[in-house]
Amino acid sequence: MMKHAWYNYKHYAWGLNELKPVSKEGHSSSLFGSIKGATIVDALDTLFIMEMKEEFEEAKSWVEENLDFNVNAEVSVFEVNIRFVGGLLSAYYLSGEEIFREKAVELGVKLLPAFHTPSGIPWALLNIKSGIGRNWPWASGGSSILAEFGTLHLEFIHLSHLSGNPIFAEKVMNIRTVLNNLQKPQGLYPNYLNPSSGQWGQYHVSVGGLGDSFYEYLLKAWLMSDKTDLEAKKMYFDAVQAIETHLIRKSSRGLTYIAEWKGGLLEHKMGHLTCFAGGMFALGADDAPKGRTQHYLQLGAEIARTCHESYNRTFVKLGPEAFRFDGGVEAIATRQNEKYYILRPEVVETYMYMWRLTHDPKYRKWAWEAVEALEKHCRVTGGYSGLRDVYLRQDSYDDVQQSFFLAETLKYLYLIFSDDDLLPLEHWIFNTEAHLLPILSTNRKEVGVDE
Repeated sequence: MMKHAWYNYKHYAWGLNELKPVSKEGHSSSLFGSIKGATIVDALDTLFIMEMKEEFEEAKSWVEENLDFNVNAEVSVFEVNIRFVGGLLSAYYLSGEEIFREKAVELGVKLLPAFHTPSGIPWALLNIKSGIGRNWPWASGGSSILAEFGTLHLEFIHLSHLSGNPIFAEKVMNIRTVLNNLQKPQGLYPNYLNPSSGQWGQYHVSVGGLGDSFYEYLLKAWLMSDKTDLEAKKMYFDAVQAIETHLIRKSSRGLTYIAEWKGGLLEHKMGHLTCFAGGMFALGADDAPKGRTQHYLQLGAEIARTCHESYNRTFVKLGPEAFRFDGGVEAIATRQNEKYYILRPEVVETYMYMWRLTHDPKYRKWAWEAVEALEKHCRVTGGYSGLRDVYLRQDSYDDVQQSFFLAETLKYLYLIFSDDDLLPLEHWIFNTEAHLLPILSTNRKEVGVDE
């Protein structure tokens, strides 16, 4: 599958951000401004892990010769961080090739002006040439978004580690200070924070889009620090406790789901993005407070089951963007604009963690169902396409092969069918784009600061 996705990208869209597999041409999302090569950088570590050596070398050559950050265009700080910085860091740690470290640090420096706000909470959008930032116009009164500014931590800690420059770590530690000094409504973190006032925007809370990876990065900051970052651990378990109290519910037929909280009212909807949380709960279970380890493993298993149901209740056996638990409906999308599947990884990501942590064979079975569905409904002659409606009998292609399909979906599937000693969880952390970052053990030798 990786070969098919890669060869078609190479053939029809080489050097552009993504592939249109039906039209057989390039696709460029505005998220990356005019930075090019998102699929190349996102796929580097997957190519390496799958031992696609020639392809890795041609990707590395492209990075050396063509990856250019001197572009006069606005980029999403979050997307460029998780895909480009994360992809380059991962490629460096796996291959030891110096070019990847250099490019990661160069890009990290280019992102620093995003933090030039009164509170130090970064802008969502940054012109990397002029250094001028702003927020998404739709976000609650000019707010920054929790999942965006909260998903820089792992990469920026590694940028300081690899460059010897503490500024990256200082920027993300300041975000944490701002968050710790704010009152949390019912212990929950709203999705919106105004970077000028340093105060919350509207009180919407989600473990799906707009919130998701903030929680993931609290847990992973604790694990990546070799369990020395006690502040991250406390923030994670406090947040999870509030989520359990206020957001996690059981449907009348016994499916556990995570709802969205809007100013104290629950919307009984769960997004595909939220399905990552099963793996997160399980990954954090070992360090849970007093005797709660089994509880969190069980919670992970229940979320995995719910998300599997959202897949199983469609015609194509791949899940919708969001599914509901109201009006007699369970784990089904009821709105047309929520019925699409864009090759997202979160469900197989949770299967991967559940497989690694429990070895229950059902997770391999469920993963294989997803593989068969992708082959049957998303594979086209020119690559893999997302679908506009997972309940339709005829395939309705969206004509985009997302870069995260190669970075995440195929990597997690590959790891489910590999032995546990390929990228063991005690040595590696996955960033939210499935890029690999080593645990920074306290006795690990520091990189020289002379650069």
